Amino acid sequence: MKIISISKGTRLFIILLLTFTVISIDGQKLPGRKQILDKMILANEYFMNKWPDPGKEIVTNATRPSNIWTRGVYYEGLMALYNLKPDKRYYDYAVQWGEFHKWGLRSGNRTRHADNQCCGQTYIDLYISDPKPERIKDIKISVDSMVQSPKIDDWTWIDAMFMAMPVFAKLGVVCKDSIYFNKMYKLYDFMKRFQGVNGLYNTLDHLWWRDKGFVPPYKEPNGEDCYWARGNGWVFAAYARILDIIPENEPHRAEYIQDFKDMAEALSRIQRTDGFWNVSLHDPNNFGGKELSGTSLFTFGMAWGIRKGYLSEAKYFPIVVKAWDAMVKDALHSNGFLGYVQGTGKQPSEGQPVNYDHIPDFEDYGLGCFLFAGSEVYKLK
Repeated sequence: MKIISISKGTRLFIILLLTFTVISIDGQKLPGRKQILDKMILANEYFMNKWPDPGKEIVTNATRPSNIWTRGVYYEGLMALYNLKPDKRYYDYAVQWGEFHKWGLRSGNRTRHADNQCCGQTYIDLYISDPKPERIKDIKISVDSMVQSPKIDDWTWIDAMFMAMPVFAKLGVVCKDSIYFNKMYKLYDFMKRFQGVNGLYNTLDHLWWRDKGFVPPYKEPNGEDCYWARGNGWVFAAYARILDIIPENEPHRAEYIQDFKDMAEALSRIQRTDGFWNVSLHDPNNFGGKELSGTSLFTFGMAWGIRKGYLSEAKYFPIVVKAWDAMVKDALHSNGFLGYVQGTGKQPSEGQPVNYDHIPDFEDYGLGCFLFAGSEVYKLK
């Protein structure tokens, strides 16, 4: 075999050319930070303009207070935006929300329901920025009542991970007490391995059944297991959220990381060609189509995983770019409204139709998910 000699100068030129090419490709695929931030700001301005009073009740099929889980998810997304763009209006909007509710929880401070505890995530964030005891008094009473109880089967549905796990994790850090991390794991472990008899996590597919009602023999029309996109999105994003909070030496950290990586692999194989994920992850024909909330949560988690070094950049970066581009181009309206958001529910058939112009029953949590995704895509740049 003939060996071709290449001069040192030629080798340097090739290296520089390849480096420039990679940078150019990446620059073409992922928008600049300002462009990413502008899309987040646009979507958030639409919502703040529509809801100038953060304490106003939410009226859909019923009247609900504005500290329910849907609004709690939004405010955590807002805090993610605030961390990138410290606009005082954002901070004040969140504080006014907390003050209106007297930093309280729906159903009182003895509630054990994860949905009711979701607002506590932002309460704790605002306490960290300004440690006024009243800001975390009620959420701490609520969680402490669970920590001090032997009961570990409260989380009967997978959404609970996103709603409550960051609350336990944050209190563990604020109070410098691992008892919160330990209880959080016990609740997680029971849901994963024992809820609904054998747990809600399928160790073969590395995806989660929403609750025991979807465990086999329940099947989708195509014969596959039912894995709901947003439900799995809550789980996937929850891993990123808590791993950012708990200490490096937390005993169960390695398990959370492995479950996160296994889910990422499973999700990477089922992304739609247009960049979104289907409402039903394993049955594209059962209310198939673009869906923003689940896609946002998957994008958030994957972007975070790349940045933290848990996921391969070569493999997952194109997935993230494709998903972000799809959401911005296909779902974000020029006035900031977000289309393709599935309404509330627990399965593919609910909250339909999911299309560009449909207004879901709640507009807040979809925006929160989008802001989470944007915050991590921004950091990738």
